[in-house]
Amino acid sequence: MSHQSDLIATDIDAYLAQHERKELLRFITCGSVDDGKSTLIGRLLYDAKMIYEDQLAAIEKDSVTHGTTGGDFDPALLTDGLRAEREQGITIDVAYRYFSTAKRKFIIADTPGHEQYTRNMVTGASTADLAIILIDARHGVLTQTKRHSFIVSLLGIKHVLVAINKMDLVDFSQERYEEIRQQYMDFSARLDIPDLHFIPLSALHGDNVVDASENMPWYDGATFMHFLESVYIGSDRNLQDFRFPVQLVLRPDLDFRGFSGTVASGIVRTGDEIIVMPSGKKSSVARIVTADGDLDEAFAGQSVTITLADEVDCSRGDMIVRPGNVPQTKQQVDAMLVWMSEQAMVPGKEYLVKQTTKVTTGHISTLRYRVDVNTLHRQDAPTLELNEIGRVALSMTEPLIFDGYKKNHATGSFILVDRLSNRTVAAGMILNREADDAKDDLWSQESTQQEELGSVDADERSARFGQQAVTLLITGLTNSGKTTLAYALERRLFNQGRTCIVLDGVNMRRGLSKDLGFSADERSENLRRSTEVACLMNAAGLICISAFVAPSEEVRQKAAQKVGVERFITIHLSTPVEVCRARDENGMYAKADAGEINNFPGVTSEYETPAAADLTLDTTDLKVEQCVDQIIELLEARDIY
Repeated sequence: MSHQSDLIATDIDAYLAQHERKELLRFITCGSVDDGKSTLIGRLLYDAKMIYEDQLAAIEKDSVTHGTTGGDFDPALLTDGLRAEREQGITIDVAYRYFSTAKRKFIIADTPGHEQYTRNMVTGASTADLAIILIDARHGVLTQTKRHSFIVSLLGIKHVLVAINKMDLVDFSQERYEEIRQQYMDFSARLDIPDLHFIPLSALHGDNVVDASENMPWYDGATFMHFLESVYIGSDRNLQDFRFPVQLVLRPDLDFRGFSGTVASGIVRTGDEIIVMPSGKKSSVARIVTADGDLDEAFAGQSVTITLADEVDCSRGDMIVRPGNVPQTKQQVDAMLVWMSEQAMVPGKEYLVKQTTKVTTGHISTLRYRVDVNTLHRQDAPTLELNEIGRVALSMTEPLIFDGYKKNHATGSFILVDRLSNRTVAAGMILNREADDAKDDLWSQESTQQEELGSVDADERSARFGQQAVTLLITGLTNSGKTTLAYALERRLFNQGRTCIVLDGVNMRRGLSKDLGFSADERSENLRRSTEVACLMNAAGLICISAFVAPSEEVRQKAAQKVGVERFITIHLSTPVEVCRARDENGMYAKADAGEINNFPGVTSEYETPAAADLTLDTTDLKVEQCVDQIIELLEARDIY
């Protein structure tokens, strides 16, 4: 076994102490069906000599009857333990495997790839530090790849390794590897994945699994095993916010009263001032008791019993925290919900809500939207079916003590349990209404401006200016000609006696949006602010010409709803990216290719073509004046003036 040490023969106590101090890494394997998840884990354990001889002999025997390799050794059988899994050659349940090396201990969760077992994947991912997303080099990024990537992002897994598998079936092509790598980066740019890595490998034959592949000399990065041993997870744990959900009040005799549980996050030391939530009673830590004796401090993950200096009321479901750093306490929360039951979600139906050690009853008052995991768009829906994900408003009979899930996984997660069958029907992640939710709801808030300003109404303004107030959104890739066309249109309209104004994305970033970057959320916020300005201009009777990349169809639709669909016109410049590159005098595309600019539409992130643009123009051959002519014809046809 690869984790053996000379200490086993010379000093077994020292060996056990060394083994106990090793860092533990929990990771999952996920991706589309038949991408080779089980094969990868089996090959990893086989090449690292972590399979016992009798177990290896049994797998070699089963490879003849149940294997998918023509009778040769099939590593997938090591994790596909269910009879139904071996017969079908797929993973159904989550298979856990434990192993260690000289550097780390590992817990693997091999999760199913089929869509119908997405709930099993959520279970395996809920405690993972790292996600391994496998992609078949023959097929590239598939629907289930996107689904699992979205769930990984939703569950807050910070470290993701994209293993592009079965490279042997594409002749170990570097071009194919780079193509798939770019596909995934374009999709994942809209996800919250802060630490993303790629490795090309062949799990069946062991290329880049434990040893570097001789078949891919063009790849000089880490092998799969080296990455597992070296990925840094030390900063992932929340050691700032002390949270201690009370699981049991321990009273073995008249002289001892302690509160037992697991430290969810943070650090506590003897003598620390504490406060019991939700009562608000204050005290200090007298002792931190364990089966092996008292401790001076305890940290996240440790199971301890805490005694207090004062006799305060504290029971199961309460939470011990520090004064000045307290969680939220509310009876209504907003959450992202993964539905895990065959029976559809029923808004208004009472479920048991289990969060940390607290159990209360609650109901889903509103399904705000359902997420299409293939496009990441939001959809109106009456309910959630099996494996679907949506945002809900949840109301409880008793308040929850919680943090936002992004801030604290332990206190921001919960499950819903059916009261009759006692089955878990959903897993939820609480949103931080003071941060994430406030930003998310900005689009849906009512505009601050009014349709009528003072005593002058819209009809009077229309009569004075001889035009209808509209907003034209000119959208397209960088260097497609948006700004040039916007100002040329402004000049033509001005010469015809019309009153108009140009809102340019670059100029907005020099002033009103100078605090924003270029992530998907920040691009959305830039367009939201600009849309508010456009509404003000329209309310004053002006024609507003907006020139923005605006790569997200969902965000463009929000802008249309904010302005009013009847007076919002989308003009799409469909100029190919190759033409835009040729026009690039500032080297933006080259910087994006080199990785110096992230989330660059058309290169490192996706530009979504408008679903139903009012006018589409390809500026490759069309001259600026010809484009202006077509826009003027559209405005005249719409009776704008």
